Amino acid sequence: MRKPGGAHRWRTIFTLLGAVVVALASFWLLEVMNKNSQDIKASKHLDEPDYFITNFSLVRMDLTGKPSYIVSGTKLTHYPADDSSDIDQPFVRKLTPGMPPLNMNAELAHIDQDNTRLQLHRKVVIDRVASPKAQNLTVRTEALTVFPDEERMETDVPVDILTGASRLNGVGMKANNATGVVEVQNALRMVLPPKPRPAAAAK
Repeated sequence: MRKPGGAHRWRTIFTLLGAVVVALASFWLLEVMNKNSQDIKASKHLDEPDYFITNFSLVRMDLTGKPSYIVSGTKLTHYPADDSSDIDQPFVRKLTPGMPPLNMNAELAHIDQDNTRLQLHRKVVIDRVASPKAQNLTVRTEALTVFPDEERMETDVPVDILTGASRLNGVGMKANNATGVVEVQNALRMVLPPKPRPAAAAK
């Protein structure tokens, strides 16, 4: 004989199981929605800076363990999306064995490409004192791209270059700090110092 209430118990069990399934399904759906929301937020925040440093100074070493260049500024802002950084009031000193330091100043800078490219902007000034191997060098421009590991820099905007007592003006420049070669590409104008007059012949 079937015990009274058996059908009722099964209906109750199925009802409870159904409620559990619905609850689990709802929980799963909520988790999926939360994960998607977190992914969207993470993607959104990826374009925003994740940290900044004020009044900083960084030293990058070369393969031999010696300082290669020093970067300092009033503020560094890091962006996790491409691991790049912006620098306010940057000062860069490039150190090359056997050569005087090459100093670079600007109002803004951007570092990217795994810290191998430095882009300087606005009132860029590069200065190197004279040495037995090279004359003094001063470069003024509004934008300059520097590849410190490759010892070179370039720009495609107007430049004013003072080397020794000679002045060059033009548009576009490529320079190699290791070799001391500076190439101005377009609209070149050169001002050379006057040649010294020969001493008067003795009478």
